[in-house]
Amino acid sequence: MAPLPHTRRSLLGGSLAVPVGLALSSALTGALATPAHAAVPAFVRSDRPNAFWGVQSGEITAHSATVWTRSDRPARMYVETSPSESFRYAVRRHRGPLLGPDTDFTGTTTLRELPPGQQIHYRVLLADPDDPRRSGEPVHGTFRTAPASRRRDVRFLWSGDLAGQGWGINPELGGYRVFDEMRLRDPDFFLFSGDTIYADGPIQASVPLRDGTLWHNVTTEEKAKVAETLAEFRGNFRYNLLDRNLRDFNAQVPVLAQWDDHEVRNNWYPGQILDDPRYTVKDVDTLAGRARRAFGEYFPVTDLRGGRAEGRMYRVMRHGPLLDVFVLDMRTYRDANSPGRQTDDPIGILGPEQLAWIKRELSRSRATWKVIAADMPLGIVVADGAANFEAVAQGDPGAPLGRELQIAELLRHIKHQRITGTLWLTADVHYTAANHYAPERAAFSDFAPFWEFVSGPIGAGGFPAGRLDATFGPEMAYVQSAPFANMSPSENPPYYGEVEIDGEGGELTVRLRRQGGGVLFTRTLQPGRVGQ
Repeated sequence: MAPLPHTRRSLLGGSLAVPVGLALSSALTGALATPAHAAVPAFVRSDRPNAFWGVQSGEITAHSATVWTRSDRPARMYVETSPSESFRYAVRRHRGPLLGPDTDFTGTTTLRELPPGQQIHYRVLLADPDDPRRSGEPVHGTFRTAPASRRRDVRFLWSGDLAGQGWGINPELGGYRVFDEMRLRDPDFFLFSGDTIYADGPIQASVPLRDGTLWHNVTTEEKAKVAETLAEFRGNFRYNLLDRNLRDFNAQVPVLAQWDDHEVRNNWYPGQILDDPRYTVKDVDTLAGRARRAFGEYFPVTDLRGGRAEGRMYRVMRHGPLLDVFVLDMRTYRDANSPGRQTDDPIGILGPEQLAWIKRELSRSRATWKVIAADMPLGIVVADGAANFEAVAQGDPGAPLGRELQIAELLRHIKHQRITGTLWLTADVHYTAANHYAPERAAFSDFAPFWEFVSGPIGAGGFPAGRLDATFGPEMAYVQSAPFANMSPSENPPYYGEVEIDGEGGELTVRLRRQGGGVLFTRTLQPGRVGQ
């Protein structure tokens, strides 16, 4: 077989090993010997439970929220809340679960009866389960509950793809500094648009750069190989939490997390049997089950904790009257990657149940804006090898075929039901772009115009822009990408997107941003229109 061109995905199997770097203990339950860099914590074990990995919040509604933490040993979790950062008045205590080895010492506590549209301050305490008087230092966090009124502005950020292609936490560059920049934007939440880890992407101690210097990574035992065991998947999530920028961000900004392929393995699909010598576990469904459990343990997503079979990745977050976010799962229910030329494809990329769900929930939504959070793009051609395709588009500019059939059905439903205020957000392709879809340019024309905004990577290799498939009439209004494959984050700084909804007039503004570079592109959309 002829060698494939270097792409974001084909490079994942290559080695980046150079015997220089910064190593950390994998267990993180004892003292960690680390250099004195701000990005990397010096965890020192004490005789009381500690939450070294910080806190997170998520599942934010007008009256509730979920708080996450991890202990370094068995502990009882408590969360105290107050409207005051000083905790001088109106302090409430919420009793959480026992944290133990069954969940890798992680746990969540749901806070209820919260006031809408308010800043809530919280602190997590971990207590010895045998002696509640023995507790570690509290770890503080904050979040805003969703508004009950249309008059309050809403602002959130999105991006994806962290620690990919061998580019991990580099303390010499300050670690994942983009999270500190995003934290200062003070968004209501962060939509983490997939590839939250790279379970199939080992992190080596150092990586050669084009100028002859070395990129140095923090390393751990679990990141030295592809993840196969539950412990290794868990270690991938813990790796990112070594970065203080990310922990500080999590303490201030709620996360709405979805997954894509690299939480498991590059380009995976259900039922796949791997032909990859790096893996001793060849059944991808076994790997996906372990990855799913670790994902549910390391994000504040209560339905997924403990690997519950009834839990699902796709869901809707209702953030007040102005915004509903529909989080898709374009990985779990898809059919096998193929040339994508089928004239009938009931499984597609969503599966029939999820397709019915998104149509039903969009029709029910009364929010001004309906953001469809897709972990893969619609019109960008993403190849899987020489003949198969990984996303929706397959390069045939004609009538919908293969997975395009489901998207055509969904777009037709949105038009015929006169559902207003829809836009698509995605990541995955490792560059940033604004794509406008219009029926007058399309082979399939039974839909209303819409926008798809692309961002990322947030901490991975940058790649050139992909080509567009004309089936749904996309036009690239803006793009910025790396000039060559797997450009390092030091040469190609991270991208993220920002969405702001004006509480007075309801206008929605999308800004494509870059770390340290400000705003690259801006588009303002008007409420109440079927298509624009």
